[in-house]
Order: sequence, then C-alpha cells, then structure tokens
Amino acid sequence: MTNAALQFQDGDRLGRVAAVDTSRVLISVENHQHMTTIAVGNLIAIQGRTAAEFLIGIVERATRSVSEKLLLDETADDGSIPLGESQEDLIKAVLIGTYRTVDGSSSNTFKRGADCFPQVDRDCFHVNSKNLQQFMNLLSMKVKEGERLTLGHFMADQTAIAVANGDKFFQRHAAILGSTGSGKSWAVALMLERAAALKSANLIVLDMHGEYSTLCDGPNAIAQQYRIAGPGDLDKPDDGCLFLPYWLLNREEMLALILDRSDDNAPNQAARFTEHVRSLKEKVLSDSKKAEVLATFTVDSPIPYPLNGMIECLKKDNVGRVPGAKEGTDKEGPWFNKLTRFITRMETKVSDKRVGFMFQPPAMCSEYGWLEKMLGSLFSVSDAQRGIKIIDFSEVPSDVLPIVTGVLARLLYSIQFWMDKDSRHPLTIICDEAHLYLPVRDSAEAAEKRALESFERIAKEGRKYGVSLLVVSQRPSDVSRTILSQCNNFLVLRLTNDQDQSVVKRLMPESMGGITDILPLLDLGEGLLLGDSILLPTRIKLDKPKIEPASATRQFWTDWATQTPKPDAVSKAVEALRRQVR
Repeated sequence: MTNAALQFQDGDRLGRVAAVDTSRVLISVENHQHMTTIAVGNLIAIQGRTAAEFLIGIVERATRSVSEKLLLDETADDGSIPLGESQEDLIKAVLIGTYRTVDGSSSNTFKRGADCFPQVDRDCFHVNSKNLQQFMNLLSMKVKEGERLTLGHFMADQTAIAVANGDKFFQRHAAILGSTGSGKSWAVALMLERAAALKSANLIVLDMHGEYSTLCDGPNAIAQQYRIAGPGDLDKPDDGCLFLPYWLLNREEMLALILDRSDDNAPNQAARFTEHVRSLKEKVLSDSKKAEVLATFTVDSPIPYPLNGMIECLKKDNVGRVPGAKEGTDKEGPWFNKLTRFITRMETKVSDKRVGFMFQPPAMCSEYGWLEKMLGSLFSVSDAQRGIKIIDFSEVPSDVLPIVTGVLARLLYSIQFWMDKDSRHPLTIICDEAHLYLPVRDSAEAAEKRALESFERIAKEGRKYGVSLLVVSQRPSDVSRTILSQCNNFLVLRLTNDQDQSVVKRLMPESMGGITDILPLLDLGEGLLLGDSILLPTRIKLDKPKIEPASATRQFWTDWATQTPKPDAVSKAVEALRRQVR
C-alpha cells in the first residue's frame, strides 16, 4: 500500500521483541547503530499479527551493557580461547496503541490501547523522519496545507513537522500551561497567527497585560484592538474603548460588588435592590413601548436603567415612614435606616473612576440599541473587521477583574445560546493569566465565584453552542479544577513547581506518567502536546511567531551594562499614576 503512513525499509529495523508483560515490551536491539538515535519518548513500531498491523510504543528506557565472553571462533597461539567484549542493547517501551494500514473499508487508522500483546521475536522499528511526521499527523492529513494548525517540529526528529488537528484542539477546550518565561505568549501568538490565515477566524483574547497589542499594529496586523476604558478615557473615549455598564451585570454580580454579606441588614438591602431593578427596567420598557419584551423580561435581562434613579428609590426607602396606629401619627417604615450602608457603598462605587467603565459610561451606553452595536462589533468577521479581537484588561482594578471578565464571557456565551443554530459562528475565548480570575472554587471570594459560574458553564456546555475556551496560565494548580477537567487538549511548557507538575501528571495515563518528568527541563518554546488533537502525547518545539507579543523578558545584565536611565522617567510615571492615564 503506497499511501501507508508507516513504511519501513530493511535498514529501519531495530531488532526483535525479547520479553512482554501486560503493558511493557523489552526489545533486543540488533542494529546497534540505531542506539545513537534512540531517546526516551521516541516512538517504536512492533509488527502485529498481520503485515498491515503495528503496535505502537513509547521508549521508556534505553540501556547498553558490555560484558566479557569467550571468542569460540578464535584461538590464541598457545591454544587458549581468548576473551572479548560482548555488547547488549535493550529498549524498554510502553504500549500505547494500535496502527493499521488497512482496517475494513478504512485506511491508516490508529486507536489508543493495544488490541493484542506482541509476540516474542516480532520485528521492531524506530518511527522517525518521514514516518514520524506522517503517523503523528494522521488526524490532519485531509486538511488543506494552508489551513493546518502547524505548531513546530517534533523534538524526536527536527525534520518532522508537528501539526495538531485544529477542530479537535478548539472544539473541546484547551489549555496552555507553563511557568513565567517558558513561552506561553509565543504559543498564543503562534496560534492566533495560524488562525488569522483562515477565512473567518473568530477568537477573543482576554489580554491581562496588554502584551498582544503588537498583533494589532502595522501593515501586517492580524487582530483588532480593544481595551476596557480607563479613568482617562471617560471624557473622550476613542473607538477602541470598551465599556461594560452596570446594567449588564445580573443581580448576583451587582450584589457581589456592592453588598456586604456580613451586614445584619444584607437580606433587606438585597431585596430592595432587586425590587427596584425590576421596576426601573419595567418603566424603561414601558416608556420605549417594548411590549413583547415587557411581557417576558426578568430582573437579570440586560436592559438599561438609570442608576441615579436606583439610588433615589433606596434613599426614599431608607427614610420612609408609614401611618402609625393612632390617626394622624406615623412611624418608621419597614426599611427605615436599614439601607444606609448599602447606599453609601453604592455611591462610593459610582464615584470611583477606576471602575468608571462600569458606573460612569457615556450617555450612548444607556440607549436601548447600544448592546446590539457593541456585541455586533465583537462578533463581526469581515474584510473591514478582523475576526481576532484583543481586549486589553490591564487598567481594570484587580478587585473587580473577575466580575468584568465573567460579565463579558457570559454575554458572549448568551448571544451564542440564543442565536439561531444555523447562524452560529464558532467562537473561542482565550483566557490569558486565567489564575487571576478563575481560581479554585474553595478559595474564591464572592466576586470570583460569579466569574467562575460563567466560565464553568461555558466549559461544561459551550461546545454545544459553538463556544470554547483556551485557558492560559503559569499556575495551573491555582486554576479552577472544573475548567481544567473539561479541557481535552494541553500544551504544557516548562513547569518548575511540583504542585503545578502534579496537575499535569493527573492528566496522563498511569503508564505514561514518566513523560512528565522532563517538564522542569524543557527549553524556551518546548512543550508537551497531549489530547485529542494529536495522536499521542509528544514533545515539540514551537515555531517562533512572525509578530512577537510584548512579553519578552528584559535583559537585566545587558541593560545595566549598556543603558542609562532617563532622568524624567520617574516624574512622568508619577503623573501617569496620579491621572491613571498611560
């Protein structure tokens, strides 16, 4: 069969099977020259029951032993038999799957798990070079050349190009994990670069540090730049500013920002807030003559309402009096003086310019049709509007970051959920520095739990509605277990922390756990790729993206040796800090 993925010549033969147990094979190497090319993690193929079947294994150990033996074919001048060296090369491999050149009506099939155990004396081959590339890229062999998710090359053979299956990588959620400086930003930029080559890529990057802005500048830009408006943008926002007004928050999200649950009057405060939100939204719909929406809306429906009207209603409740038992007298109302602290906290938030993008948005953000325009620009994919959107969150205060990211993710998911199924265009949300707003639930605060609910719902149900997550983090042990458990693909770069390494080891089959031992030793841009998008867990070297993100590590020693600090840099930074404008 000329199109078989694995085609071995006589010179490719390693040796024969010497011993077999339930999951491992011991191979006696007869072609000793191959031992110089064998490394832990390499693939070997063992002849199966037929010529069209091979059992695939991963090298776990390679050993060479030298001992003395009698040279029976030779004799010394004195008639004695001389001693010589005997070399024995052995390879220990873990069985991981079965490849068939022909399988019924199908060809070039691979399945995890060995259908049978190899027999002693079966021929064994080293899978490298062209065989390695063709075999590992079986999942992508039908994808056009320009549409493949090409990531780099395999470390086992630098001539073999590593290609992941793009559909499987994005449709079932994925994660890029690695310590700081290991190459996570490069990996994200590379994937965005590959996606930008497609006709209608649709990805939204939640950029926590503004490092992907370089992908939006210059003639070769591949993405559209947005940023959450900062304090300096409230008066004259430009086209790239993004506002998320308070009325987009649902009841629980708003209360997580304002309500102090330890307050004895917290239940009363939450009840009055909920009632006023409902009545104010009802009035807006009534005045706008939105009869159909008015009949079915809920307190969580994203409908604009005046925040000053809310505060006025709460103040009226707080000082309200009702008729007393005796005619002509009055007494304190049921909410009298119970909402004071709640009103104060709300007024403090409203006046805080750090969260002006939420509580002090421009007047246009209170128009009924504004939400449609805002989300329309985020979902738009056209010649004029690039399908990859970078949203800069670097000026968002850390205490409200979880709420803000959660609100945006919930809106994006909700639009896909309510959209006609034939009109849905797949969307991937890239969660940069996910540990900042997607923590382990047990250690999450009230605001963080609201964000977790939105992202965990996407992780559990998003695939059905064309929404997936790509989680990026340097501390996987601090990221929600629920979200990571729903990820079916992982690109794991260098990890030095033992707790982070243990998270990855739990993702691997027990028989292959040893592969993760190399995680602390990986070089910049090297990683383990595992999951549905690749046939087998494998070590790859990522290509360098054409447009590098602004995340390169500063060369401390070199800068100290060659640069002179600018005298006015500190004074300018102090003024920027005071004005909250870069």
